[in-house]
Amino acid sequence: MHAAPDPKPRPLDHLATFGRDEDPALVLRRATLSHRELRERLARLSGWLRDRVPQTGARVASWAAKGELTCLMPLAAARAGLVHVPINPLLKRAQAAHILADCGASLLLGTEARVKTLEDGDLPDGCIAIGEKAALEQFSRADPVTEPSRGDPDGLCAILYTSGSTGRPKGVMLSHANLWLGAESVAHYLGLGADDVTLAVLPLSFDYGQNQLLSAWRAGGAVVPLDYLFPRDVMKACAQYGVTTLAAVPPLWVQLTELDWSDDATAAMRRLTNSGGALTVDLVRDLRDIFPRARLFPMYGLTEAFRSTYLDPGLVDSHPTSMGTAIPFAEILVVDDEGNVAAPGEEGELVHCGPLVAHGYWQDEIRTSERFKPAPEASEYGGTAVWSGDRVKREADGLLYFVGRRDAMIKSAGNRISPQEIEDAARATGLVAEAVALGVPDERLGHAVHLVARAENGAGNPEKDLPRILKRHLPNFMLPQVIHWRDAMPLNPNGKIDRTALAREIGA
Repeated sequence: MHAAPDPKPRPLDHLATFGRDEDPALVLRRATLSHRELRERLARLSGWLRDRVPQTGARVASWAAKGELTCLMPLAAARAGLVHVPINPLLKRAQAAHILADCGASLLLGTEARVKTLEDGDLPDGCIAIGEKAALEQFSRADPVTEPSRGDPDGLCAILYTSGSTGRPKGVMLSHANLWLGAESVAHYLGLGADDVTLAVLPLSFDYGQNQLLSAWRAGGAVVPLDYLFPRDVMKACAQYGVTTLAAVPPLWVQLTELDWSDDATAAMRRLTNSGGALTVDLVRDLRDIFPRARLFPMYGLTEAFRSTYLDPGLVDSHPTSMGTAIPFAEILVVDDEGNVAAPGEEGELVHCGPLVAHGYWQDEIRTSERFKPAPEASEYGGTAVWSGDRVKREADGLLYFVGRRDAMIKSAGNRISPQEIEDAARATGLVAEAVALGVPDERLGHAVHLVARAENGAGNPEKDLPRILKRHLPNFMLPQVIHWRDAMPLNPNGKIDRTALAREIGA
């Protein structure tokens, strides 16, 4: 990568222009596409899409496992002047039908089995559903569109729907510039190169997952898309393909660190990236033991602004709980309850300003106005900012620290409690692999603290020992009234722990 990230965005399909012709670009199960072949396939898929959906700005959805079609669609839709709506393949018929109706899709490309689950009335008027195999055969014979797009980088490029764990899924509107600058930023600060091999295990409907493709291709590197059934499949793929870059969320990292990794699976690894939740001190130590030569990048993001911060790998050991500092093209302000920039060490709301800020929620002015507001006066960028709802603080050295979600804070006996503080204390005992703290309505306390925990493998007697150790380390008002033990935590479609499902389960 060049010395500084390029701040000038282009239409998203231009990302296919960076790789050397014969270098690998997309490693599929039965074939590997070079960058030249990637460009040829992109041109044909773009031509086929333009023939099928000639209306500029129309929405085209994909609902399939990772493969050639789902990997090419972000760039092909962009070149065809269309808006791509990736649907997580883990979503069921009713959720997919809601997304199709909400975005007014003109075309759905999906695996045959998924398309067959749709019922009468699930497709919007005029929408055509085509099976993945038929689409692959048809676009292979289409007339190509070889000329890269000349569209407006600020034009709408994609709509990414949030997982829907908290009520009705929202469609986040992303421009070409949002996605382009996200790829440019990440490729730069990760130091990605043409010889890198990224294993794409996260859903491509997830901003973190889709960026695995976009940042790798911005660097001219290769992507290996993988839908894994078991964590062991990830380890095997790392060995088979010489993977240099692996991105995951904390629940997957926990599962991966419980495996016995072979040398050939770790030998090529250069970098590990984490988002979607904080890494614990124990998890950092375990990853260091397994991947001693890899640089570890803890990151924080939100779909409405893609990515906000990352922690420099050189600071991970000395500041393991920090969110780091702003990524290139992001401006991060900590704003107090009076609307002023908070002083060092003072808690406030994380406000993200700059060109990575999305264009609001699709056809939802009310929820857009709640989250997307004018930037604080102190912002260098101005314009619209995302008010994250996350409570953070910036210390005097400039490093940011997560305090908790504004709407997840537990108010018990007049005390404002961060769930993360209780969760960190539980994991620090060495008895607990995963923990979620929740507030359950209580007549006397307002909210009673409940803890949902999964025991660490081989832990002696966690049910007896955990309450005793927590009592030693936490003030009385933070102690869980009830501890619920689970053999496994529920996960949402993006692989994160589904706190909403747990809250429903225990009446929080």
